[in-house]
Amino acid sequence: MSNYKLGLKYAKQQDQNDELSLYKNQFHIPKDKYGNKLIYMTGNSLGLQPKSTQSYINQELKDWANLGVEGHTEAKNPWLPYHEFLTESMANVVGAKPIEVVVMNTLTANLHFMMVSFYKPTKTRYKILIESDAFPSDKYAVESQLRHHGFDDKESLILWKPREDEKLLRYQDLEDILENQGEDIALIMIGGVNYYTGQYFDLKRIAQLGHQYGCMVGFDCAHAAGNVQLNLHDSGADFAVWCTYKYLNSGPGSLAGCFVHERHAYNKNLNRFTGWWSHNKQTRFNMRDDFDVLPGAEGWQLSNPPILSMAAIKASLDMFNEVGIKKLTEKSKKLTGYFEFLLKQLGKDTIKIITPNSPEERGCQLSIQVINTNKNLHSKLTQAGVISDWREPDVIRCAPVPFYNSFQDIYYLVKKLKSILN
Repeated sequence: MSNYKLGLKYAKQQDQNDELSLYKNQFHIPKDKYGNKLIYMTGNSLGLQPKSTQSYINQELKDWANLGVEGHTEAKNPWLPYHEFLTESMANVVGAKPIEVVVMNTLTANLHFMMVSFYKPTKTRYKILIESDAFPSDKYAVESQLRHHGFDDKESLILWKPREDEKLLRYQDLEDILENQGEDIALIMIGGVNYYTGQYFDLKRIAQLGHQYGCMVGFDCAHAAGNVQLNLHDSGADFAVWCTYKYLNSGPGSLAGCFVHERHAYNKNLNRFTGWWSHNKQTRFNMRDDFDVLPGAEGWQLSNPPILSMAAIKASLDMFNEVGIKKLTEKSKKLTGYFEFLLKQLGKDTIKIITPNSPEERGCQLSIQVINTNKNLHSKLTQAGVISDWREPDVIRCAPVPFYNSFQDIYYLVKKLKSILN
């Protein structure tokens, strides 16, 4: 859809024609001190709260109050199998089979648990490849794994870098790295959507390339889950991890998700950390049996899950189930395209969008560089009622989320930005 038009009338018309526009009313939209709704563009950092979340959590508080320990089996949503209530919906969101997905732990913890199993260094094949501007937590995690195994975290870390004066990564450069060092690389671990540029990588292409050279391949999909159609199963990746508090709207610091490809589902010999929640459900409470690992992603669990956090995830996933990731990404492409169109009207000399132009290579985030400005611009946008995200050294990230952002949000955002620039 490239026939966008200028003017408020057009934005209103698009909102009237949008079958998902009613969902905005199902979220709490932050307000300023005068009670005016803010334009919220940071779903890529923390998603807004669905209005249903409170009742989902209250149900568990009520069952805990009334049932105590019996809530594990007698609650309206029994706590013992609670994580199973999320599995199919989450699998649909990330394009996986239910056996490949589990909700557990937090993001970087899951990344470490996956590396216990899928980073298997030898004396000759021990290096890890990541993108040069990976999210800091990913970089710290892989560096610590290298040190843990006795390797130099500088010499053993290979960075896939953009070319000089470019921001985006090129596959040709990744191919060159693997051609030269593929035999030394034990693990490729890339962010599915880069947090800074918003570049959405071709996961299947990267996985096939890595496997061709005998590397394990994993993805951190924190900025991708609930944002783009991931198709994790079809990608062939060995594993993936993601958080649920960005596009999956489950609340600050909420539980994370984990994907382990079906081909590893029944491999009991994979090295892993274990706990009683990865043990056979039928004999778990016999307490004295030898460990018997569950098949699939569930076999990486350690502990019984925090129900209140899972209730918030369930509230959000029920909405995703209702709409489907396909419709959400269709609207996302229209919103983001419209945003790009309006930004380009501001003049190429002032605004530079570092996110890829192609809708197939990005989600809903646009990363904007404004020439000859600093963080003051971001502060002025905030004062004007736009919640966006500043990333050093000079980028403002905005994410028009299809669940709760509208064409009018984007119209007014760009209008305010234009006014500040002038």
